[in-house]
Amino acid sequence: MAARPGSKPSNKPRQGQLRIIGGQWRGRKLSIIDAEGLRPTGDRIRETLFNWLAAEVPGAQCLDLFAGTGALGLEALSRGAAYCDLVESHRPAATRIAEHLKTLACDDAAVHHTAAATFLSQHQRVYDLVFLDPPFHKGLLQQVIPALEPHLKDGSLVYLEEASDEAAPPIPHHWQPLKAKHTGQVRYSLFEVKKPADSVEP
Repeated sequence: MAARPGSKPSNKPRQGQLRIIGGQWRGRKLSIIDAEGLRPTGDRIRETLFNWLAAEVPGAQCLDLFAGTGALGLEALSRGAAYCDLVESHRPAATRIAEHLKTLACDDAAVHHTAAATFLSQHQRVYDLVFLDPPFHKGLLQQVIPALEPHLKDGSLVYLEEASDEAAPPIPHHWQPLKAKHTGQVRYSLFEVKKPADSVEP
């Protein structure tokens, strides 16, 4: 919105809102900072995704690797996920997610202010559900998908969100495609990890 005649432009960062669309915090609105590359997954896409995951989220161990506003991780927690690691390299965004968790009185999550690749190299947790929604046009999926492998088990689900004009990243042959859609300028898909028999513990 343009400044009124005679008014001074504000130097404060613009604030937007994130609305949680389902679960125990349904309808809660949380303020988000306006920073380059920081864009919450839209309501329509989130609704479609969590319809796909309706039976999988309750009790799941989750990783939101490029958390941004925290939209996907917070939505999963609202819908009954047991735990979520939210990883974000942008300090103000990571701080804001931590504030959201405090506001929601949620103790079943941790915010990590670090790069995605660094987090994967320094932690050993294995996840049931992983969200990969990086800033677009930076080639980040190509970097992290191979590093993600030790954090996945047979049956893990991986969600990818990309710009529709980006080249699709190489997908491991043992990731079975389950769902895929295209909305506007966003392409999103869901995979199930099928570990080779010799890599699955008895």
